[in-house]
Amino acid sequence: MGKGKADPSEGRESCAETAFPALAAPLVDRAIEQAAAAAHQPSADGLHELRITMRRLQSLWWAYGPMLDAAESARQRALFRSLSDTAGRARDYDILIELLRLRRKNAGVFPAEISDARQAALDVGKDLLSNPEVRKLLQQAVAQTSESLAARQERQALQTFADGRVAESERRLRKRIKLAARAGKSDLVAFHELRKAAKKVRYLLELFGPLLSQKHTATLKRLRKIQERFG
Repeated sequence: MGKGKADPSEGRESCAETAFPALAAPLVDRAIEQAAAAAHQPSADGLHELRITMRRLQSLWWAYGPMLDAAESARQRALFRSLSDTAGRARDYDILIELLRLRRKNAGVFPAEISDARQAALDVGKDLLSNPEVRKLLQQAVAQTSESLAARQERQALQTFADGRVAESERRLRKRIKLAARAGKSDLVAFHELRKAAKKVRYLLELFGPLLSQKHTATLKRLRKIQERFG
C-alpha cells in the first residue's frame, strides 16, 4: 500500500485492523510535511491543502470508529478538526473576498478589516504549525490507534470493512440530501452538512477505491463533478 490508499492486491486478503497503519501513516506523513511547509512560508493554498489532509484523517478515523474506544476516537478526531479549522481560515477569507468581488463594482477596494483578519489567520496558522507538538500528536494518534486495533480479538476482512463503511457514509449522504431538499436553498446549515457528508464519501471512496465495486466508482465520479461545480 502507498499514499494512504488501499492496495487491492493486498487488501482482499488482509484485515481491516492490521491494514490501518498503512492507510493512516501516509496521510499523517503528508500532513506533517504540509504543516512544516506552511510554518516556513504560510500561504492560503498551502494551508488549504493541509485542511484537506486533516479532513481525510477525520474520515479515516470515522470509518474505524466502531472498532475504537469512543472517547479516544472522539479526542483524536477533535485534534484533526481543530488543525483543519485553523489551517483553513485564511482560505475562507479568500473565498469571502472573491464573493465580495462578484457583488461589488469597485472590486479593488475592500474593508481593511478583511485583509487584516486574513493575515491574522495566516499568522495563527504559522504559529500553531511551527509547534513541534503538532508532529508528536499526529504520530501518537496513529501509534495509539494502531495499537488498539492490533489488540482486538475479532478480525474483519478489509474489503468487507471498506464496503460496509462506504455504504454507511453513502446512506448518511442520502439522508442529508433529503434533509437539504426539504429545508430549501435558504438553509445554509443543511447545505453545509450536505457538503460535509459528500466530502466524507469522496474521501473514503478515494481511500478504499481499489477494493470497491464499480457502483462506488461511479459515485466517486459524480461527486467529483458536483464538487468541482459547487465546492
